Amino acid sequence: MGVVSNCIAVCYFPLPFIPSRRGRGNFTFYEAVIYKCCRIEVFQSRRRSGIGRKAFSLGTGRVRQERKKMVARQLFDDWPDRYNCWFETPVGKAVLRYESELVLDLLRPAPGELILDAGSGTGLFTREFLRRGAKVAGIDISFAMLRRAQECAASYPHRWAAADMACLPFADGTLDKTVSIAALEFIADARRAVAELFRVTRRGGIVVVATLNSLSPWADRRLADARRDPESIFRRVVFRSPAQLLEAAPVAGIVRTAIHFGKEDNPGEFARIERERRGRDTGAFVAARWEKS
Repeated sequence: MGVVSNCIAVCYFPLPFIPSRRGRGNFTFYEAVIYKCCRIEVFQSRRRSGIGRKAFSLGTGRVRQERKKMVARQLFDDWPDRYNCWFETPVGKAVLRYESELVLDLLRPAPGELILDAGSGTGLFTREFLRRGAKVAGIDISFAMLRRAQECAASYPHRWAAADMACLPFADGTLDKTVSIAALEFIADARRAVAELFRVTRRGGIVVVATLNSLSPWADRRLADARRDPESIFRRVVFRSPAQLLEAAPVAGIVRTAIHFGKEDNPGEFARIERERRGRDTGAFVAARWEKS
């Protein structure tokens, strides 16, 4: 996928999508957002991000006239407030701490590295990469999430885009590292999404994917809650085990889990529980790391 124009490809998964004209961009476009000229603003900080056009390849296209009035609700647009508020609770703060520690240990972002955060949400993890000097581009399917992410990382140079994790608007091999956190569970075809992360990562680069672990009691609880709530987004999820996550990539990798405590446990015991259960495959948060050969 070569360098294309400065019109951003706005793609959505798993919402309905249609193909754009084939060519250098070869993206899909969500007609409810970009009918007519198919131009959309890049979510970008005022400060220079340092991520050039070669890495951040953006696409254009045109949606058929008869479909331009179609409107569909974006997933997660009502989530930013609830998402961030939960991470302010005692349990949420502990979860964010241990998840961040695991991801940072596997990814090891360094100053000047070009990193893609696919499914960046409200930017809580993205901000940690930026704090370590990396140049980060974040993508998500939700404009509401992206707006909150922009606020979260306002003091750092960065770029944001609404894009499809299964059809990334980047040229081949242009990023040093790619990472996706708590997004893969909303994608049925894990191999396709992980393959896209590998495609845009340079040889010798690192790919890290973290998701919710199907072997954890947390997954059982979320599925049970979803069965009682027809509107729950977790009715659409695909939880995966550590072995299943590793199988999503074309090369061998390593996998670790975190969050071995439960919501019902005493917060004062979280650290002890994590230490004692480290190395088990039943943590609620499972992360895999691969090196692109």
